[in-house]
Amino acid sequence: MIDSKLISLHGGHSGQFCCHAQDSLEDLIKAYISKGFKAVGISEHMPPPGDRFLYPDELKQGLSVKDLDNRFSRYFLELERLRQKYKSDIRIFKGFETETVTGSPARVRSLIREFNPDYIVGSIHHLKDRCFDYSRQDYEAIAADFNGLDAMYMAYFDTQYEMILDLHPFVVGHFDLIRIYDPDFEARLDKPEISKRIRRNLSVIKDLGLVLDYNLRPLAKGKKRPYLTPVILARAKNLGIPVVPGDDAHSKEQAGMFVDRAIQSLKDMGFPTNWPRPWCMTPA
Repeated sequence: MIDSKLISLHGGHSGQFCCHAQDSLEDLIKAYISKGFKAVGISEHMPPPGDRFLYPDELKQGLSVKDLDNRFSRYFLELERLRQKYKSDIRIFKGFETETVTGSPARVRSLIREFNPDYIVGSIHHLKDRCFDYSRQDYEAIAADFNGLDAMYMAYFDTQYEMILDLHPFVVGHFDLIRIYDPDFEARLDKPEISKRIRRNLSVIKDLGLVLDYNLRPLAKGKKRPYLTPVILARAKNLGIPVVPGDDAHSKEQAGMFVDRAIQSLKDMGFPTNWPRPWCMTPA
């Protein structure tokens, strides 16, 4: 278990290693320390398996996959430097966040062999190799290609299920991210075919001993609810699945933001707050 009252296992995106973030990674670590964190997991985005999966902000900066590969190598070197520099103040767990596009499972395994992370965060940002959470316009266009949001949700949870079985990520990132631009998500998550998939995915998370990300990024954007919704949280609680806060910080100001509130919410719901220690269990 991790001996720290405060924790985030999904976050630490910095402008140094992520185009849509701000500040240096060291500034983020110093912010965690100043806010009383004794442990934190840093999980920068993995480089994509091909140039066609570059994000618009990366294309705008003229970056290639090779550039991102080099930046990712620098990320792990810097993370190890910071781990040693601040080891008397904070325990840093080295990780990265996955993608789920054509070629990514093999890429994830290759990165694990090369960099030996403490853990990975398994996330879904793409459906049919198209990113759905970058903008509302993209989200709605992909939904139209699925002939509606119901089918898009089902595809999301099916993709997530396959990713969980394939990679066994210690942290399953923002489990219900698919609702990001859907004002009617509460009713949709309760629809039988979608609800069935949610229960199936939670069951395999429990069976594999994985952790759910209580992702606080929506709160930093002014939204009312983190990922996970109360219904999903209740199901996780009934199954005994550990739920761990993730600030999904993209700047030093966001480092640790809302974590104390999230932990109190988890306590109020009856979740344990003896945080499990990360490990990397992706099959070879």
